[in-house]
Amino acid sequence: MRSGRPAGRTESCRRASASTGRLEKAYRAFGFELDADYTVVEADMAWWKVKSEEFVGKEAHLAHRDAEPVAKLCTLTIDDHTSSSGMKRYPLGREPVTLRDGTPLTDAHGRRSYVTSTGAGPSIGKHVVMSYLPPEHASEGVELAVEYMTELLPATVEIVGSKPPFDPENARIRA
Repeated sequence: MRSGRPAGRTESCRRASASTGRLEKAYRAFGFELDADYTVVEADMAWWKVKSEEFVGKEAHLAHRDAEPVAKLCTLTIDDHTSSSGMKRYPLGREPVTLRDGTPLTDAHGRRSYVTSTGAGPSIGKHVVMSYLPPEHASEGVELAVEYMTELLPATVEIVGSKPPFDPENARIRA
């Protein structure tokens, strides 16, 4: 990094590459995908066996595991970034996720779907978006849209749950 300082380069690249890698591996982040509004079941992170000892929140956690999720965390990709003016647009986060006609998506708890995290996915050649979707729209191949600057960017649900879009079997990490 020291070699880039005379040219005015900063360490922002480190943050950007960490975010890109996180999205391509479908890693969740606190304050974005993981917060008090959604359960670990909705985030598809309830794979582990629950310990027998008591702990704060155990009863609620078990109830969440027994119930059908009201929303599911999905990985989407933007199909076309071109706005009506011909400019390329790239969502930054917190934009609404809608049907292709702009109809808002709302789950059974009244929560609207929105972009929790987004960024380039250079390893897969697509712009990656994470969002909680109502179960009826949380299927691979479902065509949706991301509303950005009053325009709808077409997006497709690539993955439902925690399977990553890049190296889903973790073969590269194990090599």
